[in-house]
Amino acid sequence: MNNSFYTNSIQAFCSDDSEGVWGTISRNSRMDDNVLQKDSWHHEISELQQSLSGLEGSIFFEYSIPRLGKRADVVVVSKGIVFVLEYKVGSRSFDRPDIEQVWDYALDLKYFHEKSRELWIAPVLIATKAAERSHSYVRSNYDDKVLEPICCNDDMLRLIIDEVIAHYGFDAKIDSWENSRYNPTPTIIEAATTLYRRKNMDNKSIADITRTDATGKSLQTTTDAVLSIIDESREKCQKSICFVTGVPGAGKTLVGLNIAINLFEASKDKDSEKDRSLAVYLSGNGPLVKVLREALARDAVEQEKAKNPKTKYNKTRAHKAVDSFIMDVYHHRDYVMQMVKRPIAEGSKSLDVNPLVAPDGGADWLTEHVDIFDEAQRSWTYEQLKSWLARKKGIKNFPMSEPGFLTWGLDKKKDWAVIICLVGGGQEINTGEAGISTWLSAIQESFDNWHVYYPKNLTEKEYADGKVEERLKDFPADKKHARDDLHLAVSQRSFRAENLSKFVKAILDVNIDSAKEQLELLNKNYPIRVTRNLDKAKDWLRQKARGSERYGLLVSSQAYRLRPLSIDVRCKPDTVHWFLDDITDIRSSLFLEDVATEFDVQGLELDWVGIVWDGDMIYDPDHKVLSAKDRKKAELTQDQWTHRSFSGGVWQNIASDMRRIYQINAYRVLLTRARQGMIICIPEGNSAKNIDGSWQDPTRLCSFYDSTYSYLHDIIGIIDIDDD
Repeated sequence: MNNSFYTNSIQAFCSDDSEGVWGTISRNSRMDDNVLQKDSWHHEISELQQSLSGLEGSIFFEYSIPRLGKRADVVVVSKGIVFVLEYKVGSRSFDRPDIEQVWDYALDLKYFHEKSRELWIAPVLIATKAAERSHSYVRSNYDDKVLEPICCNDDMLRLIIDEVIAHYGFDAKIDSWENSRYNPTPTIIEAATTLYRRKNMDNKSIADITRTDATGKSLQTTTDAVLSIIDESREKCQKSICFVTGVPGAGKTLVGLNIAINLFEASKDKDSEKDRSLAVYLSGNGPLVKVLREALARDAVEQEKAKNPKTKYNKTRAHKAVDSFIMDVYHHRDYVMQMVKRPIAEGSKSLDVNPLVAPDGGADWLTEHVDIFDEAQRSWTYEQLKSWLARKKGIKNFPMSEPGFLTWGLDKKKDWAVIICLVGGGQEINTGEAGISTWLSAIQESFDNWHVYYPKNLTEKEYADGKVEERLKDFPADKKHARDDLHLAVSQRSFRAENLSKFVKAILDVNIDSAKEQLELLNKNYPIRVTRNLDKAKDWLRQKARGSERYGLLVSSQAYRLRPLSIDVRCKPDTVHWFLDDITDIRSSLFLEDVATEFDVQGLELDWVGIVWDGDMIYDPDHKVLSAKDRKKAELTQDQWTHRSFSGGVWQNIASDMRRIYQINAYRVLLTRARQGMIICIPEGNSAKNIDGSWQDPTRLCSFYDSTYSYLHDIIGIIDIDDD
C-alpha cells in the first residue's frame, strides 16, 4: 500500500510539472475518483507550488491515516513541524466537522506515528474562498506539541507556515518520515468500518489498522489461527467449536468481526456451496449490534456519496448488506426455532426437525457454515431459556440451554461447521447467563462428534470457575486441541494504558498494594481523577476531549438514587445516537444528559469516561452500613464491598453470591470503557435532617458515599481534581 499518492521534496515538487504531479496522484488512487476530487487536486497542486516556494522539507499528497480509514489531503514536514493540511475547495466557511477532521488527523499522527511523537503537529484547515481569519497559535492543554486547528484561506497559508516555524521550528533531519512505524489502536467502530470498507482502502487486513507491536501481532496471530481452524474443518468435513479468550478490551470483538467480514467478502464470488464459508457474527449485546450496523451503513452511504455526489444512495440497501453478517443472537435463535417440530413432548431430552418446514432435515436451513458468538459467556442457561420460551413464546418443555440449541442448529449441516465463541473472563453481568460451562456441557453431552479448540488459559478461575480441565477430561484425546494462539492477553482499548484492566481488577479485589502500583504506572499517560461534584466532572470531560474524541457519563444499572443529580437510570439512552451522533444532538453522549449503563456499553468504548458511583456498591470492610443481621451474613463472605439493590423505596442487601458477582462485573465493565482517561464522581450524599431529627433522605446518607471516596482517594491515591 502507498502511504501517499505523491511524495517528494518541497523543492522538487515546486519545480515539477503540475500535470505530472496530478497524473501521479490520479494513477496511485485506486478509487474511481469523481470530477470534484480531481478538480481539488488541480487546485491544491497549483496553489501549493506557489505557497511553498523556497521552503525546505518534504510533501505528501493523500497521506494514509489507516486507523480512520481515510487520507489527509496534504502533509508538509518542515523544520521539525508536521503540517496537516485539509482543503475544502470552494468553501467560504470553517465548519465544525471539518475542523474536527483535520484535528483527528493531527492527533492520530501524534498518538500512533512513531517519528511524529517528538515533532510539533500543526493542523490547518484551508477553506479556499473564506475571508481572512486571524488565529493565535494555541498549544493544547496537554502540552504534547499539538497545536489547536488553524483556519485560513489560500492567500494566508504561507504566512501561517512561516509564523508557526518562527514560533516552534528547529533544525531537524527527519529520514523516511513517511515510512515510520505506525501503531494504531482503533475503536471497535473505527476498526469495523475500515475493515468493511477495505475494497476501497487497498484491501486492508487487521494488521494494517492495528498496532505492529506484540499486541497487534497477537490480534493477527489469533485471527490467522481461527481461520486455519475453519479451513481445516472444511477440508476434513468436521465440526468444530473454537474458544477465543481475552482480557477486557483485548480485541475479541474485532477478531470476530474481521473473520466475519473476511469470509463474507471471500464468499461473494463463489458459485458452489461447498466452496463458500459464509459466516455470521452474532451477539446478545443488542446495543453493540445496533451501533455497529448503523455505523457501517452510514459509512457505506458516505463512501457512495463521496464517489458519486449527485447520486442518491438508499441507506436501506446499505443496511441489508450489513445485516446479512452482523445479527442479534436472539433473532438468529428465533430463526433456528422455526424448524423445531412442536409441540415438544414433556420430558423430551432432544429436538426434532419439522419436515414440513425443513424437509432436508435442516441441512440447508442455515446458509452459513460459521457462527461467531461474541460474549459467548452471556448465553442463557437451560432454566433461563426454558422459562423465557414458555412465558414469551408459548413453547413448553424446551430441553436445551441456549448454547446447546444454537449448536443443534448448526450441527444439522451435512458437511462441516464451526462455532467460534469469543469469551471474556469475569464478564457475566445478568441473571441466567451461563458462562462457558454450558457450551462445554452441550458438546460433551449431545455433540460428541465435534472437535474442541481452546486456549490453555481457559483453565483459569474466571472461566467456568476453573473447571474446564474437569469438563474436558472425558473428551477423546483426538477431539480436544489446546492452543496458545487463541488468547489475547493485552488490552487494546486504551493505547495510553495497557495495564488498565489490572488496575481495575486490583480495585475490585481490594488488592491495595497492586492498585497503587498500577495507578503509578497509569498516571504517566492515563489520567484518572475523582470528584464529589458532577458539574466539575462534566467540565473535566469537555476540557479533555479534542477533535471528534467521544466522552460520556456511565452509571451502574442499580444506581437508582442519582435522581437528585438529574440522572434517572430508568431512562434508557438511544445507543445508536448516543455513540454515533455529534454534540449538536441532545441524544449524543457528548451532550452529557443521557447516561449509559453496563448493558449499553459492554463491547464498546469511549475516549473519556465519567463514572457516577451510587450507593449500590460501597467500600465497607466493616459492613457499617448494614443492619446487625445482614452484617453477620456479610462477615461470612469476607467481601469488603457491600452490595445493594434499590427496591420498594429502600436499599436492600444483596445476599446471592451470583448477584454480587454480577454487580462486581458491572463495575468492571464501567471502569474499563475509557481509552484515554476517566473521572469518577462520588456524590456527597444528603446530610440534612427533619425537625424531629430523622434523616431527610435516608436513601442517600453521606456514609453511603464517603467510604468509597475515601477508598479511592485516600487509600488508593486517585487524585481529586480540586487538588490538581
